[in-house]
Amino acid sequence: VTWRRVAAAGAMDWKRSLRSRLAARRAPKKSEQELKDEEMELFTKYYMEWKGGRKSGNTSYTNIPRFYYRLPAEDEVLLQKLREESRAVFLQRKSRELLDNEELQNLWFLLEKHQTSPMVGEEAMINYENFLKVGEKAGSKCRQFFTAKIFAKLLHNDPYGRISIMQFFNYVMRKVWLHQTRIGLSLYDVAGQGYLRESDLENYILELIPTLPQLDGLEKSFYSFYVCTAVRKFFFFLDPLRTGKIKIQDILACSFLDDLLELRDEELSKESQETNWFSAPSALRVYGQYLNLDKDHNGMLSKEELSRYGTGTLTNIFLDRVFQECLTYDGEMDYKTYLDFVLALENRKEPAALQYIFKLLDIENKGYLNVFSLNYFFRAIQEQMKIHGQEPVSFQDVKDEIFDMVKPKDPYKISLQDLINSSQGDTVTSILIDLNGFWTYENREVLVASDNDNTADVDDT
Repeated sequence: VTWRRVAAAGAMDWKRSLRSRLAARRAPKKSEQELKDEEMELFTKYYMEWKGGRKSGNTSYTNIPRFYYRLPAEDEVLLQKLREESRAVFLQRKSRELLDNEELQNLWFLLEKHQTSPMVGEEAMINYENFLKVGEKAGSKCRQFFTAKIFAKLLHNDPYGRISIMQFFNYVMRKVWLHQTRIGLSLYDVAGQGYLRESDLENYILELIPTLPQLDGLEKSFYSFYVCTAVRKFFFFLDPLRTGKIKIQDILACSFLDDLLELRDEELSKESQETNWFSAPSALRVYGQYLNLDKDHNGMLSKEELSRYGTGTLTNIFLDRVFQECLTYDGEMDYKTYLDFVLALENRKEPAALQYIFKLLDIENKGYLNVFSLNYFFRAIQEQMKIHGQEPVSFQDVKDEIFDMVKPKDPYKISLQDLINSSQGDTVTSILIDLNGFWTYENREVLVASDNDNTADVDDT
């Protein structure tokens, strides 16, 4: 019994001793932030150990180039200036890489010297072997043009496998011109993002005017109206979403810049000037029409004033839609809005013009024209016919003809794309908005016969 009591007492002493030691070693309770910091430290340690164990021989992922550079803010004047200067230096370097007039003359001399007989009519030819020899002698700037790909592109059914020297030289000239023009346009790209805003393009055209001999007769007081007229064509056709900017690439790809720079030709024919939107006679014609319509001389057009546009046969319903959808000021139209209107009506075959008119015809904003919307506009044509003492045509007949012309995917709905695909969009829109356009369509067979008779009379004489 005594031995058992001694053993029990020893065990109690051992337990007390262990508890006291544990209590002494126990650390003070950590705060929540300290626990989070310790957790993050351990996570970082183990993650780095794990990542180090997964390394492979392919380390290309560590060399990913930077693809986004933040544009300087308005208040970061120094960074903005640095960016402008660096872009200017870059464009100057690109400009120096282009062939100048002397180098182009030297290229033409080398091509003529290495031409390959026989000639095709009066056209000199060159084979691939001599083509490469010219490339070696022409210099480093020309090296990009003397490739097998370009030679093959210009090769057209020559029995000796040659290309035309003139065609190749014109190709080089065109490329040089495109690069020069792109650099010139880029100088006006204030944002440096590859597009021009309306004000940027206005500055470009304004500074271009003195270099165009065909515009020498314009008075300086008309310059602002001319620039507005020219710029609207670019933005009407190249900015269909009305974002307020156009890609420089799109400007180069379209023919508008060619038409504008055609005015450098001092001997441009009268016919070419009349068909060129950018010519002085064309710009004066459009602006003169605007002034003639503006009867109260307030610089704006009301619906009543616009109703006399063209032959004066646009329907009131259509004109109502124009003033509902287009930008107006106190219910009147300014010159810029008028230019969009003119561009749409004078180019009804073009997708951008059809998009403009389609938006006006789509009165329910559903994205398609149905029988209701067609009838809505054609009733105004019928009313005008009654006023002019003509027998109204049945809408049912006109509706069937329109659907037969367009052949829409959905037999009950005509979408904008249906109109464009049908190549009949100009005819359909004319039938719905203009009495004169409808009359021309209705009497097309008579008009064709009349034209044939007139042609026969001329031939007889």
